[in-house]
Amino acid sequence: MLDIRLIRSETERVRAALARRQADGLLDEVLALDERRRALQTQVDELRAERNMAAQAIGEAKRAGRDAAAEMAAAAELRDRLAELETQLREVDAAFESAMLALPNLPDPSAADGMLEEDAQLHAMSDRPQPEFEWEPRDHLDLAGALIDVERGARLSGSRFAYLLGDIVRLHVATVQYALDKLVGKGFTPVMTPVLVREEALVGSGFFPEAREQVYAVANADPGLFLIGTSEVSLAGLHMGEILPEEDLPLRYCGLSSCFRREAGTAGKDTRGIFRTHQFDKVEMFSFCHPERSWEEHEHLLAIEPWATSAHPRPRSTTSRPGCRDRAATASSPRARTRPTSRRAGSTCATAARGACATCTRSTAPRSRRRGH
Repeated sequence: MLDIRLIRSETERVRAALARRQADGLLDEVLALDERRRALQTQVDELRAERNMAAQAIGEAKRAGRDAAAEMAAAAELRDRLAELETQLREVDAAFESAMLALPNLPDPSAADGMLEEDAQLHAMSDRPQPEFEWEPRDHLDLAGALIDVERGARLSGSRFAYLLGDIVRLHVATVQYALDKLVGKGFTPVMTPVLVREEALVGSGFFPEAREQVYAVANADPGLFLIGTSEVSLAGLHMGEILPEEDLPLRYCGLSSCFRREAGTAGKDTRGIFRTHQFDKVEMFSFCHPERSWEEHEHLLAIEPWATSAHPRPRSTTSRPGCRDRAATASSPRARTRPTSRRAGSTCATAARGACATCTRSTAPRSRRRGH
């Protein structure tokens, strides 16, 4: 989330930046809750100090052999007032946290204005022309035939699932291996990540609360567990709670995992074949880097991506606009997102397999810290 100190000190700059994403209306609620929260915290701290003094007065009265009934009555009154204010403070803290999480990150100045797809700027990442054929091209489902079985997949699991068979499985594995080999050659460390994570990881990596409807939850897990929609979440949590020495940065990983997405709100979109399924595998580039060098690292990943997916037959491109649906997005691509980097190591990630072009810049996942800032 954004740094509340930035919001307080540069309110109008933040408001203008959020207006580019049509989210400036959220700022007034955040400021009001912040003011209320700070006022309540002051009152709570004062009452706690008074409670301590009241406890001392009771002790002094008893040591002096006096009746401490008056002091005890005053302490009870303080206790009741303090309990009421602490309840209010907890409620306001929770509302403040929710309001802060609802704020999108500030768009980069280079992002084009606009909220619609047609407002996006296209940046070509390949000059390979679209192929022309003398015959009518067939799609992947026609070409694969029985080797991609969506009918049996739907019978087993519902729509948007499929069985892969025979040489399609070998092609799938070979494509993943190709991407991994390329990225290892560029200094990335391969990681097979957990696919079940706690809510803390999804909040810390910027996917909750907005993308909650897209995530599968495990109903009987305690504490709650969720299936990841991208290995970004697990990779962001790799150094959760750790201090990263500045001299070790950047730490570059390529994550391999199965991914699960509900695809809520996409009825009727790309429903043929295996382009928009609920389960898929993906190789993801991810880097923990110094916040002041996060944009440079972001560009580094963008430069690597077409090289790592050079077997892909189509030209590749990214788009840039502040009105991206992702609340954590900045300029870069349809799925770009950035998290606060103040006093934290930044991190960047990009998809390197399955033909996606998702890039992001974010801080280290929940409560990771960097030494030497």
